Amino acid sequence: MKLALAVMSLPVAAALALGIAVMVFSPLRVFAALVPFDSGVSRAAFDVAYGRDPRQKLDVYRPEVGGQGLPVLVFCYGGGWDTGSREYYEFAGRSFAAAGYLTIVFDYRLVPKDRFPAFVEDTAAAIAWASAHAGDYGGDGSQVYLLGHSAGAYNVAMAALDRRYLEAHGATPDVVAGIAVLAGPFDFLPLDDPATIAAFSQWPDLPETQPVNAVTPEAPPFLLITGDADTTVYPRNSRRLAERLTEAGVENRLVILEGMRHADVLTALAWPLRWRAPVRDEILSFFASLQASAKRS
Repeated sequence: MKLALAVMSLPVAAALALGIAVMVFSPLRVFAALVPFDSGVSRAAFDVAYGRDPRQKLDVYRPEVGGQGLPVLVFCYGGGWDTGSREYYEFAGRSFAAAGYLTIVFDYRLVPKDRFPAFVEDTAAAIAWASAHAGDYGGDGSQVYLLGHSAGAYNVAMAALDRRYLEAHGATPDVVAGIAVLAGPFDFLPLDDPATIAAFSQWPDLPETQPVNAVTPEAPPFLLITGDADTTVYPRNSRRLAERLTEAGVENRLVILEGMRHADVLTALAWPLRWRAPVRDEILSFFASLQASAKRS
């Protein structure tokens, strides 16, 4: 049972915060079951198919108060490309819907049944669906923002950087107004761990799988957030992608959070844990700046 915000106390929040320190050893479903949700949000759609595969399903969250023309955010979770379920990320969907975004959380095909580029293709398909159908739920499909954590950060980065993925699903790459990536793997050759070997080793051109090699001057603006204590996906990945974006003249911002580990930058999106790091504030501020710039131009 979800804890109601109305009865959420500081001791409970503190307990959650202490518990999150050992989250890497606990199932994500425990966190998802206990974390309180943001209020003022409704799930506007559930289990919507964006493709034919059983894994190609999504949920839509929106603020309860708000009319048409909401900015759209598509969230992609991580899990090493071999695990994950959108049901455990309702806290993320509601977090950004509470901030005024029509928020879409989707599942995608996983290893070992499927390998690269299936999960990137699904990400592009979900983005294209969001652009085409956001208006049905009060969103503005012409301004889609992307957010991903870990393997999900890889997925949204590749889907946006390599124009072929979105174009294959009938969407123009410029529909992506901005991207925020949390603790993402962007430059990880040679393949040296079981997750990347399982997901990418069969691909004949491994450099083609790397986001750092897909950067062009046409890339959308990027916000890259990572923790300096992340030993799962080292911060050098974010630094390297930021360098490539800067070299290409692409707007980007790199934020390295002191003492934050791999899961920390994700769980800081949840309502009772935002005090640990300004991850959500950084994302909302970055996207708001892009919206303001678009209005001026």
